Amino acid sequence: MSVTIQDVGPCKKLVRVEIEAATVDRAFEEVRADFIRHARLPGFRPGKAPAHLIERQFGERIAEEAKRQLLNEHYRKALEEHKLVPVTSPQIEEVQFARGQPMVFTATVEVEPQFALPDYTGLPVRREKREVTEEDVVRALDVLREQRAEFVEVDRPLQPGDYAVVHYSGTCEGRPITDLAPTARGLTAQKDFWLHMQTEHFIPGFTDQLLGAVKGEKRTVTVTFPTDFVTRELAGKLGVYEVEIAAVKEKRLPPVDDALARAYGAENLEQLRAGVRRDLENELHNKRKRDTRNQLIATLLGRVRFDLPESLLETETRGAVYDIVKANADRGVPKEAIDSRKEEIYTAAHQSARDRLKITFLLRRIAEAEKITVSQEELGRHILHLAAQRRERPEKLIKAMRESGELAELHQQLLNTKVLDLLESKAAIEEVPAAPA
Repeated sequence: MSVTIQDVGPCKKLVRVEIEAATVDRAFEEVRADFIRHARLPGFRPGKAPAHLIERQFGERIAEEAKRQLLNEHYRKALEEHKLVPVTSPQIEEVQFARGQPMVFTATVEVEPQFALPDYTGLPVRREKREVTEEDVVRALDVLREQRAEFVEVDRPLQPGDYAVVHYSGTCEGRPITDLAPTARGLTAQKDFWLHMQTEHFIPGFTDQLLGAVKGEKRTVTVTFPTDFVTRELAGKLGVYEVEIAAVKEKRLPPVDDALARAYGAENLEQLRAGVRRDLENELHNKRKRDTRNQLIATLLGRVRFDLPESLLETETRGAVYDIVKANADRGVPKEAIDSRKEEIYTAAHQSARDRLKITFLLRRIAEAEKITVSQEELGRHILHLAAQRRERPEKLIKAMRESGELAELHQQLLNTKVLDLLESKAAIEEVPAAPA
């Protein structure tokens, strides 16, 4: 067998394979012999039919099977010989195939990038010296208080920091706002809408014009929509709102005491404080680890350059676009605002996809160099954990994960974690003072 390799694009190879005539003839004979042993012809027991009758009846199938076996075996050998790892199925083109002649075929295939592995020991990392302080615990307890806040209706004028429950209807250029922006129904009219008496809440300047109002009072509020307003049709325009105050509410926080602790499942305040501190310490530990690994990844990416398979990059980019769009939609960003940023979203997604693929190939190569693997036992433990979380039978989950590709993703995630653990253990870590909070 002779093999020639030609670059035809980023990580794309044209593999030309020529197989000796003797090897082709041997494949024909082996397939023919197998057909003679197993083929059935009327009037003959299996294996007893004359060879010439078998060839007359099954000649085309014998040739196709011989060709298939030769293609599969020698394509695989060609890749192994040249250390090429395919990431897509090949496009095979038959050039020459006949008994008594050399077989020649070409395969166009995208392969994993080939690059020299950069030095990955002693990677520099700057890690902040930071501990959980009493101030951190107090701030966390304040967050817990906020989650248990009560909003009590009061009989007095609205003050800064209060909450107003209002009914409103708005116009722009003398018309209902939906005439200008059909999707902005929430900006046109609302009943029992809660407003926090802060200047920037809702539309900037809206709540300032309600201060001093009492329950039942009606006011006209005039606002100028910001030039960067999320609903572009209204940007920079004047809006006029008729507002009725339905209720004035004051937020009241519970005291930090044993009753608050019991509300969160602790026996007393001391136990709650201890639990809050543990949670903060775990959060700090995880943040330091994320920061460390982000620095390791950034340094690695800066030390090597290589092309990526275009099909993989495009698939990864599509996934990143979907994630960005979904995250924006989940945050309540209107569809028209997302559509207006299509180019920006694609650019960000493309760069994110490029970095993710590069680090995947880098970590995989380091794993090979360090002989790091993920055992079936380790994979199984994580699947059992996932099955318990999702309340599914493990065997059913494995089947679904294998079909969706999630199983391969989990394997890669576990491998990446092991490699990053190694890189962190070999890193040159410098402890630096914490930046001011």
